[in-house]
Amino acid sequence: MDTAQPTPEEIQARVLHRDGLMLVIDKPAGIPVHRGPKGGANLEASFEALRFGLPRPPVLAHRLDRDTSGCLVLGRHRKATASLGLLFKHGKISKTYWAVVEGGPAEDEGTVDIPLGRLNEERGWWQKPDPNGLPSVTKWKVLGRSPLNISPSEEGVEREACRSEVNSSGCEAAVHPFPESSPTKGNGVQFTWLSLEPVTGRTHQLRVHCAAMDWPIVGDTIYGTEASLRRLRNEQYIPRFGEPSLHLHAREIAIPLSKNKPPVVVTAPVPAHLHALLKVCGWSGQ
Repeated sequence: MDTAQPTPEEIQARVLHRDGLMLVIDKPAGIPVHRGPKGGANLEASFEALRFGLPRPPVLAHRLDRDTSGCLVLGRHRKATASLGLLFKHGKISKTYWAVVEGGPAEDEGTVDIPLGRLNEERGWWQKPDPNGLPSVTKWKVLGRSPLNISPSEEGVEREACRSEVNSSGCEAAVHPFPESSPTKGNGVQFTWLSLEPVTGRTHQLRVHCAAMDWPIVGDTIYGTEASLRRLRNEQYIPRFGEPSLHLHAREIAIPLSKNKPPVVVTAPVPAHLHALLKVCGWSGQ
């Protein structure tokens, strides 16, 4: 999924919360927050339209991956940005993500506690489970599950469900390099809708933790399915096209701006590319 540079009107329409210190915007999937070395669309290039009377545009207080959608916090001036940075650094801001994963846990809730380290020098921002890496903890909870056999009549589901290796039915099935002993294999669940709460904030933490637990996030072209198999075989990374978009959404964020007031809680609407599989997993559309 590639998203074009938002116009001033489009980026203003994505403001979910605005006060004197910060903005929370609904980041679209398919666009990086920063300008890349080769240029191209990026959210920061649209921040000038978010000044709302202040002398300078807001700046990022944290980051979301290119293909992750949802709540993104911006500081409106330097002091506010510094304060928000400290809140993020010390884990005072709670974040809840929604994800749809392939397979899923047998239990209804739990915690992933797997240290993470850099995958290699070539792609230093990619991560891998590493016993000598940084402590990384994610809390998770099952919000819904799909049946194993999804009716092709469900709009958009057949395309989403088909993956990267042809099985006996002719549909593409999910494949990834993690153990075949997952407790969810054979329990009648093909997709699971999860709530994910990162206790720590490592790069790609949720994506690596889900993949390491044998339930990669749908549409993850870095850590899920064939992409991971290629890396295990030391094959060159080749971007994948025509895949489902990453099914990871920063659904809610709670920011304690004042000791004397409750946290500011902001919720981002669910983007269209998640609707089909979420509904299969029991989402009511709310």
